[in-house]
Amino acid sequence: MPLRDIAVRQARATGKAYTLGDGRGLALNVAANGSKSWHFRYPWLGKQRRMSLGTYPEVSLKEARTRREAARALVASGVNPQEHRKHERLVRHLAEEQVFQAVFDIWVEHRRLSLKPKRQGSLVQIQRIFRKDILPTLRKQSIYDISRSDLVAVLAKIEARGALTIAQKCRLWLRQLFRFAMVKFPGLERNPALDLDAVALPRVPVVHNPFLRVEELPLLLQELLGYRGHQQIRLGLRLLLLTGVRTGELRSATPDQFDLERRLWTVPAELVKQLQLTIRKQGKRSQDVPPYVVPLSTQALEVVRQLLGFVRPGQRHLLSQRGDVKKPISENTLNQALESLGFKGRLTSHGIRATIATALNEYGYPKAWIDAQLSHADAEGGGAAYNHAEYIEQRRRMMQDWADRLDQMEQGAAAVTSASILGSTVASRDAEKEQIARILYLEGGTMVIVVPPSAPDVVKGSAISVSGSSAVRLPPSDRDRLEAYEAPHNLPLSAYAVLAKKSCEQILGDIKARRLLALSLDDRGYRIPSWQLDATKYLLTLTVLSLADEIDAWEIYWAFSRSMKRLGARTPLETVISSTILEVSEIVCTNLREQRLDT
Repeated sequence: MPLRDIAVRQARATGKAYTLGDGRGLALNVAANGSKSWHFRYPWLGKQRRMSLGTYPEVSLKEARTRREAARALVASGVNPQEHRKHERLVRHLAEEQVFQAVFDIWVEHRRLSLKPKRQGSLVQIQRIFRKDILPTLRKQSIYDISRSDLVAVLAKIEARGALTIAQKCRLWLRQLFRFAMVKFPGLERNPALDLDAVALPRVPVVHNPFLRVEELPLLLQELLGYRGHQQIRLGLRLLLLTGVRTGELRSATPDQFDLERRLWTVPAELVKQLQLTIRKQGKRSQDVPPYVVPLSTQALEVVRQLLGFVRPGQRHLLSQRGDVKKPISENTLNQALESLGFKGRLTSHGIRATIATALNEYGYPKAWIDAQLSHADAEGGGAAYNHAEYIEQRRRMMQDWADRLDQMEQGAAAVTSASILGSTVASRDAEKEQIARILYLEGGTMVIVVPPSAPDVVKGSAISVSGSSAVRLPPSDRDRLEAYEAPHNLPLSAYAVLAKKSCEQILGDIKARRLLALSLDDRGYRIPSWQLDATKYLLTLTVLSLADEIDAWEIYWAFSRSMKRLGARTPLETVISSTILEVSEIVCTNLREQRLDT
């Protein structure tokens, strides 16, 4: 017979424990001292079990019956109500202990175990973004209490400031964190971070990294020469220009990756974006995937030598942070340097790769060479990565040509600047607004100075080329050549290299590319006129070499060494100043042409 409230209330102590049954397994247990508690009896696995449902009067008869029915429902569904209650208590305990901050810290440490040291930067990014955008709101909430609406609200704040890419990353990271927590912490049965992208704001169209056209490179090279920041950063940007590697590959570069004797830079496969995809998707070991091998031009080799000379004790990377030699430069260091040079919005460090790819394609080099050099994916092969150790010698020649062209652009830009200065002194006010001169680089490295019709006559004259002349001038006597060759101002190549602070290899490259005037006599080796150590006289020499590209070095040397009527019976070297480089070069070229015609 069911109990009534009055019977429960009036149950008294009798000195012995007894029970009052309510039916359906519920009973009131009255202890010898008169204390009262509710118990529920139920069958489980062939045995009678008993569990407490609370004490009276804290738990009334009505509440006890409600708890009994809940327990009976669990038994009917095959759940032991006692074990279920223990589980609920554990969940409540964990809910108090496992706040979001604690779970986040455990997740980060777990991720750190599976990441290689070179990839730890991604964890730094996660921690930085969570500290700014996620933890201030969710830090103290229990992992069990966080709902999907809580996450949507947090992400909406990120999207509100236009950081859609960061919001997308946070959706991915939150999904991964809660997936980890569901396995790690009992009682968390759902992932509130699922399907958050369903309400995400649409991302704006992808804007690729800006890059420069070939004709814009002289300005960059000139600005880079005057860069006032840290020398290592300037050299790092130059190495990007000379090799086309990714910024991350440069940042991760260590001194042991460079073989100076073989002129190779070997980047391990696990550090190369495209090769990482091969390792992950095909399940290969990193040692089974050929590394990214970058041939070094003479100029690139010289840059590497200089950077290695800056390496300090304990420094792990070729480019390290100034405050901590064990860490590489940050992701934004190179981009900030480009911004300081005036290229904000016009060029990024990654955009240098697009600049190189565009230029090399315009020069007609095979796509396979370019893609292997830049470690592109093979679009025709379903995205598989090229073997980046292929075409080494072909790529070496290609990148040497590219480096030589950069040198010509760098030196030619100074000549254009001089032309502009010279022209502005005689041009009309309207003509000053127009381009005075510009330089074009043809296949094979030939430089052509082009001037508009409105340019001053003196500038037009400086653009005359004598390379088309076919007459042959009789050579000086052997005695004249020998005396000139052995003159004190004509230095052996090794001595000139020391004074110019370049390697002998780089000097040879300049001579072969016709960027440096050098004399040769029989098998005695090169002698280099020391006047080229002076910037103004070097630019004069370079301009004449470029305009008179088929004239023998000896003829140019004699022209520089002899007095000329148009220069007041003085030599070009005695006359030239920075503002008259093109004017004097025109006189020298005219003199060379007249001498050829006379012979």
